[in-house]
Amino acid sequence: MIPLFISFQFVDFVDIFLVALLMYEIYKLIRGTAGMNVFLGIIAFYVIWLIVRALHMEMLTRIFGQFISIGGLALVILFQSEIRNFLTMIGNKSLRSRGRKRLAKLFNISQEIIPMEAIIEISDAVFTMAQSKTGALIVISGKKETAWSQLQTGELIESRISSALLQNIFYKNTPLHDGAVVIVGRKIVAAKCVLPMSKQMDLPMGFGMRHRSALGMSEETDTLVLVVSEQTGDVTYFLHGEYNRLDTREDLEILIKRRQGTI
Repeated sequence: MIPLFISFQFVDFVDIFLVALLMYEIYKLIRGTAGMNVFLGIIAFYVIWLIVRALHMEMLTRIFGQFISIGGLALVILFQSEIRNFLTMIGNKSLRSRGRKRLAKLFNISQEIIPMEAIIEISDAVFTMAQSKTGALIVISGKKETAWSQLQTGELIESRISSALLQNIFYKNTPLHDGAVVIVGRKIVAAKCVLPMSKQMDLPMGFGMRHRSALGMSEETDTLVLVVSEQTGDVTYFLHGEYNRLDTREDLEILIKRRQGTI
């Protein structure tokens, strides 16, 4: 006897919701990248395979089936950077706020805190450069290990944070102005650092190479990245692959303090 109603339980609802959430996160991750076209091509290939199998076209079914059988390995190879970013994103979200503090205590992971006077120096430098439309790229990390590979590409400074020094570094035609400054705790650790570039394609028109580098750094590491646009003077922060504009010094100070859990 054919059942009149399909059994639908709460666990089925949870299952559908989690699958939908997973697909949405994957879509956000590859949206605007070349991986989106590859992903659509794989879906089209899978649909064709289902059709030929339903029509009992044995030869095509076997040929497509061979490709499907190695599809998992192919996906890992094709989407290795996207998979890495996805796992990084999950890790970043799971380590935010209180959860990050508890895990840091559990595994004795020390986060270097930026003192208030240094935060004021950073915000002063950023918005002074914004007024003069001096381009800047600043990475703020809780520990050196997070930005270790980027530190190796720059010039080590190990200096106290000061507004004058930051402005001097990013002043046009100075030897260190091209690249990123990395700040850890109360020190400017390095300048002229090279950051990973984001592969996203659908970025705002006003975003240049600094913005793309900042986005790439925030996608791959758990760091806060600040950008001052030399075209518009706008200040933008990048965190966990997302970005927003900062309008005042107070907004930046609150962001840094909230980020390191001092408020």
